[in-house]
Amino acid sequence: MSYIVKAHHYKNKEQLFEGPLDLLLDLIEKEKLDITDIALAQVAGQFIAFLESSKEDITPGYLSSFILVAGKLILIKSKAILPMLELEKEEEEDIEELKARLREYQKFKEISKEIKRLAGRKEMFFSKQSYSGIKTVFCPPEKITVQDLKSAFESVLDKLPEIKILPKRNMQEIVSIKDRIDHIQNSLLKRIEITFRDLTIESRDRVEIVVTFLAMLELVRKNIIVIEQIEMFGDINIKKFEN
Repeated sequence: MSYIVKAHHYKNKEQLFEGPLDLLLDLIEKEKLDITDIALAQVAGQFIAFLESSKEDITPGYLSSFILVAGKLILIKSKAILPMLELEKEEEEDIEELKARLREYQKFKEISKEIKRLAGRKEMFFSKQSYSGIKTVFCPPEKITVQDLKSAFESVLDKLPEIKILPKRNMQEIVSIKDRIDHIQNSLLKRIEITFRDLTIESRDRVEIVVTFLAMLELVRKNIIVIEQIEMFGDINIKKFEN
């Protein structure tokens, strides 16, 4: 996920940072340092100062990423200032992960510059390094005919896997208890009392009737509705529960 933070920094020059790793790498490269614990400890203060001055430009959704990296930098700096400080194994792993991610990001940035340069040349083909300086050309066999090309193309088509049409299946819509609970509650918003028959009169199959019954029992269990059946096999009347 890529995001850009705009801020005036370093000699009042506006810079663009695509996330905390971009900012951190920029700080290290400005100081001409390698990616080590010492280097990260050295730029920790600058990173946090940038974060404090630019927090209004960083959206809340991405602020956590910057704060996470800032926390790891503070941990590295604390270890540099206090050599006797012992870190937990998980903390050590977090620091190593940050350095590994930073080195990997550095490679991507260097490669992206080369890709941008090549894209600017507007060429469609690029040779491997071993063929550098050799122009890429199409060299068909001598005396090739249209029929030869047609035969070659048909040969390729014959090797392609056959497209199989899968048999059609009727998809059955799944009815969930949550959906039926919502249906019962919405029905009670319109009427003071309803019957179970009212809820299932448009049911498509037995499954939907059973799920509706289970949804009704769940609402009874939660003291949201009360039910009443006056006679055996008679209609089940449903009302809102009132204290």
